[in-house]
Amino acid sequence: MEILDILIIGAGPIGLNCALEAKKNNLNYLIIEKGTIVNSLYNYPLYMKFFSTADKLEIAEIPFISAAPKPGRQEALEYYQGIARQKNLNINLYEKVLKVSKKEELFEIKTSKSTYQAKNVIISTGFYDIPNLMNIPGEDLPKVKHYYTEPYPFARQKIVVVGSSNSSVDAALETYRKGADVTMIIRNPEISSHVKYWVKPDIENRISEGSIKAYFNAEMLEIREHSVIFRDENGDHIEIENNFVLAMTGYLPDFDFLKNSGIELNSDCLNPVYNKETMETNVPNLYLAGVVCGGKDTHLWFIENSRIHAEMIVKSILSK
Repeated sequence: MEILDILIIGAGPIGLNCALEAKKNNLNYLIIEKGTIVNSLYNYPLYMKFFSTADKLEIAEIPFISAAPKPGRQEALEYYQGIARQKNLNINLYEKVLKVSKKEELFEIKTSKSTYQAKNVIISTGFYDIPNLMNIPGEDLPKVKHYYTEPYPFARQKIVVVGSSNSSVDAALETYRKGADVTMIIRNPEISSHVKYWVKPDIENRISEGSIKAYFNAEMLEIREHSVIFRDENGDHIEIENNFVLAMTGYLPDFDFLKNSGIELNSDCLNPVYNKETMETNVPNLYLAGVVCGGKDTHLWFIENSRIHAEMIVKSILSK
């Protein structure tokens, strides 16, 4: 069996960047990805616009050309998948990593298709695959969606959008403009300050004029086939008629996978243990890159501030 210098788990932007850095330094590498290239971006809403400008999303100093000031999902897919194609990166797609275990000085990586050996492993799996569940009755009903792609299925329907993040606000505005009757259930006293600055006034004005109903300091309690029940800011239980629930409650890394790989997790936020200078975890030669580094604090890391992880990791590997 071939022994890889580096096995990279995840073909997102940061995983691709790790592969480019490995290739530049003549290291033998392979990316294992359970979906398509930049799978999380592929599952973003169709009309999503990034908060960042194109130059902030670049990897390996490869220019990202965008006609608009803020690139969208399709432009990003073209950019990252184009890099993988043009650079002929070694990627196995639609193959899920099941277990990473250390056998003396080597890692054994078992996947849904094969088994690999590597001297070093980089986990760059992001956080978009596991919804942050509300854990309430009825959350498993077909009417509940934890992922939103486009507004057209919700035309002329009664929609409850849970949350006040960028994804919640985008879903509320887009479905409202396609004819949905939209109600937002928001735990906080106001729309999140992290919402894109050019969108925040729009949602606040729609709420102010009554076009979109919003309950602040509220909490979802139960989802039924034709209604939802929530607690308002006065503590009253309110039931309203409903066709669909868009539960935009965020996403989490696969903590079980991290723990089973031997990585220690700290505090209530389950922050993984790693060296901030090298990105090496408490398991020697096992590294983290990208958003997965933040645990439940998924707002800490983005493409623009974790692009440096690839260079840090490869520098650490070469120094040994």
